[in-house]
Amino acid sequence: METKSLEIFEVGPCEDGFEMGFLIGQRFSSEIKSRLEKDLILKKQLLPFAHSPHSDTLLKSLSQTNMKKYPRFWDELRGTAQGSGASFLEIMLLNFRKEILPFVPKMEESSSLDDDCSDVLVVGESMAVAAHNEDANVALVGHTYLIKGILANGVSFTAYTYAGELPSCAFGFNSYGLAFTLNSVPPCKHEIEAGAIGRNFVSRDLLEARSIDDALARICSSEASVGHCYNLIDVKTRRIVNVETASRKRYSVYEVGAVPFFHANMYLHLKVEQERDENSLSRQQRAAMLPRESTSDFLSLLGDKNDTKYPIYMSGPLLHTLCTVVIDLDEKTLSILTGNTKERKTSFLFSIS
Repeated sequence: METKSLEIFEVGPCEDGFEMGFLIGQRFSSEIKSRLEKDLILKKQLLPFAHSPHSDTLLKSLSQTNMKKYPRFWDELRGTAQGSGASFLEIMLLNFRKEILPFVPKMEESSSLDDDCSDVLVVGESMAVAAHNEDANVALVGHTYLIKGILANGVSFTAYTYAGELPSCAFGFNSYGLAFTLNSVPPCKHEIEAGAIGRNFVSRDLLEARSIDDALARICSSEASVGHCYNLIDVKTRRIVNVETASRKRYSVYEVGAVPFFHANMYLHLKVEQERDENSLSRQQRAAMLPRESTSDFLSLLGDKNDTKYPIYMSGPLLHTLCTVVIDLDEKTLSILTGNTKERKTSFLFSIS
C-alpha cells in the first residue's frame, strides 16, 4: 500500500495547551479530516454509540475525569479539534477509543481490530536495544505524523502521532533522555474501570517524564480505565523496564536484562484476567523460535512474515505495520524505519540526549 512520507512538525513554546493543539490541528487538518472520514471503527461503532442514550454516563465520566486530572492535555484536544476544523466529539472518541469500545454493543461482522504491536528488548554487556513494530488498523495508513513539541521550560519531546490524537499513543522520546514504546493488552471487561483515566492522556504525560522513576510514578498513579503495557527506556542510565498495568492502580514492573524479552499484546507478568488474542500468541510463539543475538536479528524478527495468518510484520488487510523504531541506548539514537525491516529503510534518525 503506497503512503506519503512521514512529516515532522515543530511546535512551541506555546502560551498554553490549547495553542499547541490548535497549531498541530491546523498543520495536519487534511490528515485528521481524512482519517475521520475513513476510520470505520469511528463511523460504525464509536459514533453510533456516542449518539445513543447508553453512552451519556460513560462519555460524561471520561470527559470530567480526564479534564480534571490533565487540564492542559484536555485543552490540547480542544485546540486540535478547532485548529483542524473537526468535530470535538469525533476527536474525543478517537482518543478514548480503547476506553469506549468494550462498552459498545457488538454487531455481526464488525471488527474492533485497532492496534497490535511487537517489541523485542535487551540490556546486555554488548548491546542495549529496544526495537518496536508500530502496528495499527488500516485506517491509520497515511494518517500519522511526528510532532516535536517544545515546552515553556525548554524541555522538548518528539512523538509519533496518530492524526487527531494526543502525542503519543505509539512511541516517543524527550530531551531528558527518556523514551517509550507501547503495547496494547486485552483485559476482560470486568477488569475495566468505566470512565476512568484514558491511555492517551497517560502517554502524553510520559513525554514530560524526567526519568524512569518519574515515568513509573506517573503511570502508577494514573487510575487508568483499561490495561496497557509501557516499555520505558532511559539512555542516561542504560535501563529498560517493561510495565504492565490494569485498572485500580494495578501494575507489574519487569527489569529487562541480558536475555532478550519479546512482548506482543497479552499480559506476561501482571496477573489479570484477559481475552485470548490468537494474533498475539502466534507472534509470541514465532519470536521464541527466531535468533535474538544482535540488532540485525531483532530487525529480522520484526520483519518476519512466516505465519501468513498472524505475521509479526503485518501488511493487511486489516492490520498494517506502519513503521519500526529502533532505540540504541549505547549510541543514544532512535531510528524510524519504513517498509519491511529486513530492507532497513531508515526515514528518520534522531539523537536522544
